[in-house]
Amino acid sequence: MQQIQVTFPESLTDEIKALKNELKEIKDNFKPKEQSIYLSRKEVSTMLKIDVSSCHNWTKKGILQAYQIGGRVYYKREEVEAAIVKLQN
Repeated sequence: MQQIQVTFPESLTDEIKALKNELKEIKDNFKPKEQSIYLSRKEVSTMLKIDVSSCHNWTKKGILQAYQIGGRVYYKREEVEAAIVKLQN
């Protein structure tokens, strides 16, 4: 049985080491994207202590961003919280 020996130029070996380091850094700093939490109109109105009709009016005015999923209206929790902060400023 014959053995084959492969030798790499030193520059290629250095590039492989650098690539391994970059991949390790990416892996260490990787943070998966968090999924959004969707709230119904009733949940948003309870959270903001407003009436459901006010929630609807705020959506029409553009204060809140609504998403329609399966014929129902939902709001992203982080967007509702951001809208509250924006209203307070």
